[in-house]
Amino acid sequence: MSALIVLSGFLVLCCLNVPIAVALGIVALAAMTLSAGEPALLNAAVVLYEGAGKFPLLAIPLFVFAGALMNATSISRRLVAFCLSIVGFVRGGLAMVSVVSSMIFAEISGSSVADVAALGSILIPAMKKRGYPKELAASVMSSAASLAIIIPPSIPMILYAALADTSVVKLFIAGVVPGVLGGLMLMATAYVFARRYNLPRENMLNLRNIAASFWDAKLALMLPVIILGGIFGGLVTATEGGALAVVAALAIGLYYRELNFAMLRHALFEGVTHTAVVMLLVATSALLGVYLTETQIPQRLAESVTNLTQNPLVVLAILNVVLFVLGFFLHGAAAIILVVPVVLPLIKAVGIDPIHFGIIVTLNIAVGQQTPPVASVLMVSCSIAKSNIWETSKLNVYFIASLIAVLLLVTYVPFVSLGLVNLLYGP
Repeated sequence: MSALIVLSGFLVLCCLNVPIAVALGIVALAAMTLSAGEPALLNAAVVLYEGAGKFPLLAIPLFVFAGALMNATSISRRLVAFCLSIVGFVRGGLAMVSVVSSMIFAEISGSSVADVAALGSILIPAMKKRGYPKELAASVMSSAASLAIIIPPSIPMILYAALADTSVVKLFIAGVVPGVLGGLMLMATAYVFARRYNLPRENMLNLRNIAASFWDAKLALMLPVIILGGIFGGLVTATEGGALAVVAALAIGLYYRELNFAMLRHALFEGVTHTAVVMLLVATSALLGVYLTETQIPQRLAESVTNLTQNPLVVLAILNVVLFVLGFFLHGAAAIILVVPVVLPLIKAVGIDPIHFGIIVTLNIAVGQQTPPVASVLMVSCSIAKSNIWETSKLNVYFIASLIAVLLLVTYVPFVSLGLVNLLYGP
């Protein structure tokens, strides 16, 4: 009953347009006071500080800053030109470029919003000029941008790992195959629409053009190799990989002579603003975590569910529905913070691998970024395309279905996400 009261209070505050992090803090403080009295508030400041002070979380501002630096330079444009040379010959070539360039950009920024802002400003106007309906252009770019949180490095994965006390690197490795499958599914869906609307090819397949565009984008293409190679090779941690991404992005920007003080200042402000929102959520979630620990709500939830069923497939089906519904109303970070601490004892009790569940959570967040009314990534894409979000959603539902198909495959065939992890680290 106490859990329902806390959840109801949180939802009421959100409906009153109170910022999610503030609403979470108010509800947590009120619950702590009611359950343990005023003395429980004495350590609130320490809990807030320690909640946001976990070392793995330092990777978040670093990857956000690296993505902002790429937005400020021509790295995005060079990546798009390279992708155009290799997939532009397919019908609906620009849609294919949107997906492939997002997959490469994902390996640098870890943020879907950064992806759609950087690539959408280039590709959406180009698609509209080539006869793509604006709703289709917005749908393709929005769904492709969500690959940025599935393919490593991923900011939601970092946040999940910190809350679940699991390996960030293993999560990154587990996201590789689902991310590639997601990209292929989105490309297949885009091709169906290209046939329906008779969309044009952009060029002929030409090895000379591929070589020239590759050479022009060689430094930008080195970024994923440097970052993921260092992390997966055990040379750097995920946090150090974030720092490496910043240094590499700065070096490339300076090499191209496109990075000035004004751009650097803008990138810093963008990184700080985005990080502050996430960190405030993390800090206030720590307060809620104290309340949950003291009242043992997660343990009681696990006991109640396991009394009904201990079948992990049924439990995953229930959690997928819960996460899907929350995706309509909450941003990804808020959904992770609300769900993970509560259900972690449950998934452990029924024998679900926390790495496997982390990928399931991430895929649900990718779907949630596309489903109104929140739909954070879709909102940005529609803003660039100047399209109505509800009209766009009528087309985007097919791309969402592609992501859901990957989600179901990952959910019920654990090898899809855990195969590489088991190969490299053992079962």
